[in-house]
Amino acid sequence: MPETAASFTGDIPGFYDRGLGPVIFCDYADDLAARCRGHSPQNVLELAAGTGIVSQRLRQSLPPDCKLTVTDLNEPMLALAEAKLSGAANVTLQAADAMALPFADGSFDLVACQFGVMFFPDKPAAFREAARVLKPGGRYVFSVWAPIAQNPFAEIADSEAARFFPDDPPGFYKVPFHYGDPEAVKADLNGEDWDGTGHEEVNLDKALQDPEKFAEALVYGNPLIDEIRSRGGVEPDEVASAILDALRTRLGPPPLRMPLAAHVFTCRRQ
Repeated sequence: MPETAASFTGDIPGFYDRGLGPVIFCDYADDLAARCRGHSPQNVLELAAGTGIVSQRLRQSLPPDCKLTVTDLNEPMLALAEAKLSGAANVTLQAADAMALPFADGSFDLVACQFGVMFFPDKPAAFREAARVLKPGGRYVFSVWAPIAQNPFAEIADSEAARFFPDDPPGFYKVPFHYGDPEAVKADLNGEDWDGTGHEEVNLDKALQDPEKFAEALVYGNPLIDEIRSRGGVEPDEVASAILDALRTRLGPPPLRMPLAAHVFTCRRQ
């Protein structure tokens, strides 16, 4: 099972950005950027930035003189983010491991991370690093997916892929949706680092304008595609077609609409 976002390689970043981004990431990115703007930061660090979906919105919504450092462990994903931010002022991009950040203590007054925490193998260590690089009173604003049962697109993709490989079901979708209990997240946040931790469940009702493209990206836009290919005997397009049929059955009739659910945390550094 892929354990980190570093597994997003090859053609995956493009499918992720174009096929998944507009459906499941962009609205949450708008929300996260607005929350960050509300804290009036001057020096922002983004972790697990992926293809720059949040990065673009942060740059657009934060004051022009606010410095933005965009990081991700995955350089192919970061290359897409760099293309989106080309020419933007006060933006630095670099590869960085969230569990061992290459920044001095107290370098930032806000850290942001959308749907990246779930991929960090050592979450308490990553939270400690976020606290370390924050100034006293700084904020860490991050989001995690709610449980898979509240996000039917992922439940469908997971179960349909498993039908093709009953003896060895692909496990990718277990990774981003295994951290949906807010109490589990709070347990990993070192109480000595934070003097305030709040969270809010953010629910959306999303229209699927192009179900075919979305179903394709649910296979090709993450490491599920590598799991399918490594097992062999099944064409990835067959899995995408089955996912499309299941989306239509569960979410139909057209226009297809689906619920999305996530938890957004705001933590204040002591």
